[in-house]
Amino acid sequence: MSTPIKTPCVKVCFVDPKAGLCVGCFRTMEELGKWTRYSDAEREQIMAALPERQADYARSRPPG
Repeated sequence: MSTPIKTPCVKVCFVDPKAGLCVGCFRTMEELGKWTRYSDAEREQIMAALPERQADYARSRPPG
């Protein structure tokens, strides 16, 4: 039996075309497309970067 692939997906799939990120999980389009082909180490590295991406995205949005 295979182990499920860890994912940051929160099932809110909307890509902001300007930012090039899914605003649910903050992965890039490339990362979304290649997620199942990445190694566990590559996925962990990407997931470690996601909180900062989310914070950067929030800072780049206009207030309100």
